[in-house]
Amino acid sequence: MDGQRWLPLEANPDVMNQFLCQLGMLPAWQFVDVYGMDPELLSMVPKPVCAVLLLFPVTEKYELFRREEETKIKAEGQVVSPSVYFMKQTIGNACGTIGLIHAVGNNQAHLEFKSDSPLKKFLVETANMSPEEKAAFLEKDESIRVTHESSAQEGQTEAPSIDEKVELHFIAFVNVGRQLTELDGRKPFPIVHGETSEDTFLEDAIEVCKTFMARDPQELRFTVVALSKV
Repeated sequence: MDGQRWLPLEANPDVMNQFLCQLGMLPAWQFVDVYGMDPELLSMVPKPVCAVLLLFPVTEKYELFRREEETKIKAEGQVVSPSVYFMKQTIGNACGTIGLIHAVGNNQAHLEFKSDSPLKKFLVETANMSPEEKAAFLEKDESIRVTHESSAQEGQTEAPSIDEKVELHFIAFVNVGRQLTELDGRKPFPIVHGETSEDTFLEDAIEVCKTFMARDPQELRFTVVALSKV
């Protein structure tokens, strides 16, 4: 990712909801904080949930796991639903926006958009593109870039400089064809984590988030948000 670099997006539901609103998504579904992973705190998250975003630190332990996971899947194979909307990340620090696109792109049957929505237009125009072609298309999409830049300035913490190395990364979890699917623009393909359902999706996604945390038990820099019907 030596080309474009964007300011990183904060893992803040208010920022994310404003971002999606500016791109023409109607607010019937909104991002909310997931304050903890025990059943009592998960029960506070409005249901249904159609996507979960995880912000986590990219550490040496994680990078080792990522390489091993890729090698294993290439050797053993996996069945990914042809309906999954997946794109690569070629823009530095754009993982927040790509996480949002993955969350929205895989839930268009649930979500509603304004007739002139730049995000809906992007999803329609890229629907049949390869993950790499989608990434190249995003590099040229001024509506999304400008909205990302303004949203990145809106968080509660001061935005880092555009050249600062950011060690945190966003990924999305969605339910496509009753499969719990992880979408990470740094990976070559989606990762299927088994079966799920609309009723159990949040809990199933959280179980996978817990494995990320268990890999780096000394780390505290994890944030989870859910796209809920409000």
